[in-house]
Amino acid sequence: MTRIKNHLFCVFVYCVSVLCLASAQVAQKVPGVTSSEILIGSCSAQTGTSQKLGQQMFLGASTYIDMVNARDGVHGRKIRLIKEDDGYDPEKAEDCFKRLQSQNVFADAFFVGTPTAKIHVPLAEENKVPLVGLFTGAQLIYAPLHHYVFNVRASYFDETREQVNGLWGVGMQRIAVIRADDAFGDAVLAGVQEALKKYGAEPVAVASFPRETREVDAAMTRVRSANPDAVIMVGSYVPLAEIVRRAHSRHWSPLFLTVSFVGTDEFIAEAGADAEGTVITEVVPPWHLSAFYRTVDIYRSELAKKKQNPGYVSLEGFIDAMVVVEGLNRAGKELTREKFIRALESIHGGIEGMELGDKLKVSFSATSHKGFQNVFTAVVRGGKAVPMGPFQPGKS
Repeated sequence: MTRIKNHLFCVFVYCVSVLCLASAQVAQKVPGVTSSEILIGSCSAQTGTSQKLGQQMFLGASTYIDMVNARDGVHGRKIRLIKEDDGYDPEKAEDCFKRLQSQNVFADAFFVGTPTAKIHVPLAEENKVPLVGLFTGAQLIYAPLHHYVFNVRASYFDETREQVNGLWGVGMQRIAVIRADDAFGDAVLAGVQEALKKYGAEPVAVASFPRETREVDAAMTRVRSANPDAVIMVGSYVPLAEIVRRAHSRHWSPLFLTVSFVGTDEFIAEAGADAEGTVITEVVPPWHLSAFYRTVDIYRSELAKKKQNPGYVSLEGFIDAMVVVEGLNRAGKELTREKFIRALESIHGGIEGMELGDKLKVSFSATSHKGFQNVFTAVVRGGKAVPMGPFQPGKS
């Protein structure tokens, strides 16, 4: 009898060992996931004229990840971020994506820009790699639906609709566009044109400048000749700061507007006093109103520990990281990419620890991978982008 019991015990131990080994082998097959770590990769501008956007986006995301890791991570695993540089250059985007893949990441997150997203999004789909949180609101992110791509922010169509409706409501109906000659410029221009259809109108003038340069004179001259009431600018903070500086020096003062990608705080720093009066639509709450938003309060507190200044771009990175972590938490201990995707799709209006007011509730589904719908309209006053409330802009 003893021999039979010993034999049965040995069989039991063997079966348990086989099951454990099989489980370990399955876990090893999930890219970027070990018993102690989840590997997330990021491609964004760390160099070049738009480097502050990539740097701030990653700062916000890594700040939240560091906070989560300090609290034992997600289901006992720490999140490790890998940062690669694509310079906000579409010609470098594919190589950047491949560098992340060569490091066997579980998912990608915290990318920056439309021209680069135009490369990254199809690569994510082709390689079946989740990509969450891109600093762009281009329609190519949202439509058609991409199984592996989730974006948190509102779209450029949302932002330009807010701008055009506001302008039309105060009688500013001669609207022009000065845009970067790239996919970002295409995306925002399309949003303006779509918003103007409601009023049976079109932009009174459209002109472009070479992307990521200060060569804006020709575009400004062409648009100024149309005598617009308002000019929607499309580009990153360096060329747009150049536009408002040159315009004011030449006594040309239409109402200037732009979308959130400009990097509001970077634009204000670059343009100085000439930023005053510029209207900017934002996709996250004002970072200086922490008393009204619990998430902003947490963000500022964590950033202060790193002795870093707050800003709109890093706040967006922080919020994107909250969404990534929520998805990982909901996906459970036995993590796979498909479980992560289903977990993100299960988020409908609430994330633990996130409080951004009634206007900003993160909601995804199997048919929509766009988290936010609403925007905030701000105007630069006293060197800071402050909420406008009702659209009543004064001349810049």
